[in-house]
Amino acid sequence: MASVLSLENLSVSFATPDGEVGAVREISIQVGAGECLGIVGESGSGKSQTFLAALGLLASNGRAEGRATFHGDNILGLDAAALNRMRGDRIAMVFQDPMTSLTPHMRIGRQLCEVLIRHKGLSRHEARARALDMLQRVGIAEAGRRIDQYPHELSGGMRQRVMIAMALLCEPELLIADEPTTALDVTVQAQILAILRHLTREMNLALVLITHDLGVVAGLADRVAVMYAGRVVEEGSAEDIFHRPGHPYTRALLKAITRLDDDPDMPLSAIPGQPPNASEQLPGCAFAPRCESVFDLCRSQRPDLVDAGPSHRAACHLVEGA
Repeated sequence: MASVLSLENLSVSFATPDGEVGAVREISIQVGAGECLGIVGESGSGKSQTFLAALGLLASNGRAEGRATFHGDNILGLDAAALNRMRGDRIAMVFQDPMTSLTPHMRIGRQLCEVLIRHKGLSRHEARARALDMLQRVGIAEAGRRIDQYPHELSGGMRQRVMIAMALLCEPELLIADEPTTALDVTVQAQILAILRHLTREMNLALVLITHDLGVVAGLADRVAVMYAGRVVEEGSAEDIFHRPGHPYTRALLKAITRLDDDPDMPLSAIPGQPPNASEQLPGCAFAPRCESVFDLCRSQRPDLVDAGPSHRAACHLVEGA
């Protein structure tokens, strides 16, 4: 499968009063058309910064190195005008909180139409017709009435559907969804995930799903990359990650999930300790201080990503072939 987006040795750092902080370190991953890639990890693991860097959306004190290719063309470091033409048209992003992404004093319809007028050159009448169609496709009932409402008049689930509709209006080739269901209840979460799953297949989208919720990934992702302390520590199919995890961190995350068939008297499993400070340069494996399987080599030598099976890699000295 040809990749739509490919990141090669991508690193992201931030200049701070206390020195340079490395948020993302030498990441190499890719996603193809019609595929959903799940990016999983704790808060601060570098998930969002990886893709903000690729799209030129880092904070002013941020710096990205490496390559980010979109259909083979390196987009890292493109000028603002070129990136603005690409973002919203060929590449779209859905953020965690739609209330801060939607303009509060503008009606939903106007915000949707401006995307099509700007990127596709449609008339306002044509743009409104397409916006109505997309609102219906993302499951908004009474779209003809909702399109003339303000964001505060919609529920959280409806606002998130509007954000998905806005992202897909121009039929992009790549959609990046950053924690798109975090603030929603489980029923609405399931509806949003079903919409994303359907539209990814229907529109042959490359979808990157950034989340800390393994349950969300299990329901949608084809492949999963697990991040820890700015690095990918495991990558493989969803089946590999959930049924044959190769890294102790992945196994610890899976143990921390509450299951319906668990003994109700069983205490919750938690990962001891805290992730390392992003400004630290640890000589060995960053997960070593929290790992139940740690041994001397882990503390002195950082493991590389090695094969743990067909199309399955893990960065652990205990992985066969490491």
